[in-house]
Amino acid sequence: MATDQYHEPPEELSDKTRTLARMFTGLIEECEAINWYQQRMSVEKDRQAKAIMKNAQKEEFKHFGMNLEFVMRQLPDFRDTLKEILFKPGDIVEHGEDAEDTVD
Repeated sequence: MATDQYHEPPEELSDKTRTLARMFTGLIEECEAINWYQQRMSVEKDRQAKAIMKNAQKEEFKHFGMNLEFVMRQLPDFRDTLKEILFKPGDIVEHGEDAEDTVD
């Protein structure tokens, strides 16, 4: 299936860059699935149906996490930036501003 994941001619891109494009597309798809389940659960009245949706959404969390970890292992600057923002108490915006200084 063709996608619009490339902004440069694919044949000119390295194997690594094409793999990363696939993984970034996967991240987008997982985010969309998480969002769809969240919306569905928000309006679903049937308890059993809602529980099934919640279970399915948890699978999407896992898929997103695995894709993200793969990308961060390939792009150390990305990992270093996210380390300054994620899983820290305090002001998220301040952490983001501080993170800008971590990447050369």
